[in-house]
Amino acid sequence: MDVDPAKTAVVLIEYQNDFTTDGGALHDAVKGVMDDSKMLANSRRMADEARKAGATVIHAPITFAPGYGELGNHDKVYGILKGVIDSTAFVKGTWGAEICDEMAPAESDIVVEGKRGLDTFATTNLDFILRSREIETVMLGGFLTNCCVESTMRSAYEKGYDVITLTDCTAATSAEEQQAATSQDYPMFSQPMTSDEALGMLKGSGEVVDASRAYSG
Repeated sequence: MDVDPAKTAVVLIEYQNDFTTDGGALHDAVKGVMDDSKMLANSRRMADEARKAGATVIHAPITFAPGYGELGNHDKVYGILKGVIDSTAFVKGTWGAEICDEMAPAESDIVVEGKRGLDTFATTNLDFILRSREIETVMLGGFLTNCCVESTMRSAYEKGYDVITLTDCTAATSAEEQQAATSQDYPMFSQPMTSDEALGMLKGSGEVVDASRAYSG
């Protein structure tokens, strides 16, 4: 795959305190996988280096009004969205719903609004943004590996984008789920890569950035 930074977007899904940070409503569920791969450090480095290379960086947080009225009758909500309600995660205006400090958007970044479910394309103007910028390649990272990232990956694939999934910039609630998604599902709808490999392609030289060092800014 040839990657033109000017036609590439790095889409960062739900890097919010409720996932990323101690005290977040769902942090304990993903902390183990995050720590194992240094996912947050990899993601920050990916975003910073992608900006320098000339790629578009897009943030896709999920938020709900207090009471989760967007989800309708709570008695009929099940699965992952019921877990969000039960944990009171991602409530608009709260610390937990804020994008974490490590991944704070730069002035040049775009923050899409309106994400209320799993697929980032479904309730936002993400597709419009990508097409208006003539984006061809979409690189995906975030939470959860086998949920919102995977749902967005499948839609991006069907919409005709060249899709790269950043395997060490994602986290699930267990190592087993992480491995199953990245090794079995991701290759069907994307080209799975580490952040090193993706940055090498963005820089156009095959250069590999050393990810063995924790990113320090």
